[in-house]
Amino acid sequence: MAKRKVAALEKIDADFASLQQKIRRDPKSYKDDFLRQWEQYESQRQLFLLAPTNASASLVESFHNLIDLIAHVADCYPEETREFPDELKDILAEHHAILHPELREKMVGSLLLLRRKDLVDSANVLTALFPILVSSPSKSLRELLFHKILSDIRNANSKHIDHPLNRTIQTVLYNLVTADRASPRAIWAIKLTRELWKRQIWTDAKPVDVMKEACLADNEKVVIGAVRFFLGGDKEREELEDESSDEEVDLGKIKHQMGINKKTKKQKSVYSKAVEKMKRANKKKDKPHPLNFSALHLLHDPQDFAEQLFSKHLQNTKAKLSLDTKLLVLQLVTRLVGLHKLTIVPLYSWFIKFLTPRQQSVTSFLASLAQGTHNLVPPDVLEPLLQKIANEFVSEASASEVAAAGLNSIREICARQPLAMTDTLLQDLVQYRKSKDKGVMMAAKGLLSLYREVGAELLKKRDRGKNATIGLKAGTISQLRYGEEETGGIEGLDLLAKWKEEERKRKRAEKGLPEDGEGEDEDEEAEDSDGWDIASDDSSVSGEWINVSHSEDEEPEPKKQKKSGGEDDEEGGEDDQTKEDRAAEIERISQLATTTILTPADLAKLQELRAAASIEDSMGIKKRRRNADNASRHLDDGVTAENIEAPARLRKLTKEEKVALAKEGKPEREEHKSTQAIRRSKKEAEGKSTSNKEKARRKNIFMTMGKAKSKQKRSLVETRKVLTRHVTRAARGGRRANGT
Repeated sequence: MAKRKVAALEKIDADFASLQQKIRRDPKSYKDDFLRQWEQYESQRQLFLLAPTNASASLVESFHNLIDLIAHVADCYPEETREFPDELKDILAEHHAILHPELREKMVGSLLLLRRKDLVDSANVLTALFPILVSSPSKSLRELLFHKILSDIRNANSKHIDHPLNRTIQTVLYNLVTADRASPRAIWAIKLTRELWKRQIWTDAKPVDVMKEACLADNEKVVIGAVRFFLGGDKEREELEDESSDEEVDLGKIKHQMGINKKTKKQKSVYSKAVEKMKRANKKKDKPHPLNFSALHLLHDPQDFAEQLFSKHLQNTKAKLSLDTKLLVLQLVTRLVGLHKLTIVPLYSWFIKFLTPRQQSVTSFLASLAQGTHNLVPPDVLEPLLQKIANEFVSEASASEVAAAGLNSIREICARQPLAMTDTLLQDLVQYRKSKDKGVMMAAKGLLSLYREVGAELLKKRDRGKNATIGLKAGTISQLRYGEEETGGIEGLDLLAKWKEEERKRKRAEKGLPEDGEGEDEDEEAEDSDGWDIASDDSSVSGEWINVSHSEDEEPEPKKQKKSGGEDDEEGGEDDQTKEDRAAEIERISQLATTTILTPADLAKLQELRAAASIEDSMGIKKRRRNADNASRHLDDGVTAENIEAPARLRKLTKEEKVALAKEGKPEREEHKSTQAIRRSKKEAEGKSTSNKEKARRKNIFMTMGKAKSKQKRSLVETRKVLTRHVTRAARGGRRANGT
């Protein structure tokens, strides 16, 4: 009985498929057949609506097939099927909870099929499906609708950005989040927005506003999803872009396989698809890089947003968030404060009760505190926090991991606001560089090296080091005051100026002229420009200063002469000489920046010198760091608990950990192979063939026995003839004679 029923159903499906093909081929001839099916659809729809829960299996199956038929041929009869999409939407909206799963899935697929045929507006379909997504109790239906809505928005924005559709959907999501802040339904708005942001379909400020409102919700799951979007959404987008760019097509391998294997239509289609994919990749490379701003930079009012987050979820004692959720919110607040240099003074006093080694996840609190510090935070606000960390974490009675974490967090805070440190506390902390524990010793040395660059005045003379002492004497190193910004410039311009000076001296030495000559010919300046005749270097030489005669009253003072008296005179002479050299260096660099047009050759050389300098820094040739590196460190990436706990990794590793560390970043090798074996396996993986010698070596012994026996029966005359033919063939270049 069951077999007969299955056979009957298969026959009905085949009949519907055959009728569908006939209608698609000739709509006019089969219009009467379609109208009969349409009448059946109308009657079954009315029967179904009378009692949707009591519908029989046969009625559901027939109704399913009729919906499928009409959806596929609706574009052939647009007038007759004008009300068909609205009827499907009404049935789904009212009875989606009690419909049969297959019938429900068919209705959703038919609606999207009608949208692809442009018989219904995309915004109309999506706004009808989204309420079902957030209210349906069926997990399978929610998953189906989510993927259908997501794929439809992606298809609508594939060729060009559909701004009206995007605005409509974003407004729906915004209203869903703000309508009921305690409802968990907003989680679907977060999922959809995060997926479209990751795929770079939505990149403007409106989806950021949606997630901003979701961060201020009352439901904990909604808050977690929205906060993680701001903390990791941009990283997900970059990873997805890197994965898509890594997919490369080897046309040579495919073409080689086509030449070896039997030629089929499938191979041609594979090759054509590979060519199209490569064209799209090249076209994508030629396009300018889109300005994908971070979600944190697209916030309209970050100050107000950070204050609302802090007051609602952290400062409010009635907030019922778990500790992990509070840590996520705290990371977002401090990230906003550090990135946009916001001022939320109560935030720092709120930290005090959490700065104790007994606090759970204390390293996350320390990292958030460092992340929320910048050079515009008042030093008076941070001083009690540094004192509390020093008292609680850094002491002789503390464990080595605790002391290292405390020193590391103090260094991270002071890297952003050096004025928060006092000289007494700094001199006390620096003494831990003599600790026997490696983690504590390195953390203290890191703090010492930081203040040698940003605040050497706070250190004792014996702790300042050579460079800091010379810089303090020469006046080139000085601690910035509160609110003072360091003047910017062109990075690497001093390297370019030094290189130009060396080139000038080298060319003068080649011509037999003294290296320290003042004047230069215009021809020599033109040669220095490397063929870019834009009068770049000419302007610095030909435009000489005009000597202005001074009156007796305005006569400039003569330079002070060196005195050869006591120690004070010698020290003062050296100080004056250092200042003069420094002033000359600054004047030379500023002259190159203000009086010279950098040509394309200069810019290329500047880029080359920057790259060489960065390589030297990474190799440890130049160990000094710049103040700018310390100030901008972790500005975009933020500070994590791993940065605070870093010295804990310096403990003695086990053998397994050492092996894993040695294998990290290296390709997997199952067994040791020779170079020839590795080359052979690589050729096999690329689909390349082997040589004739390798094929002969691998040939079965029984296939070669006949030839071997015939060789043994040769006479001397036959052997001589074979060898002669071999020598002659080799002399003329092989069997094909290499084209000769």
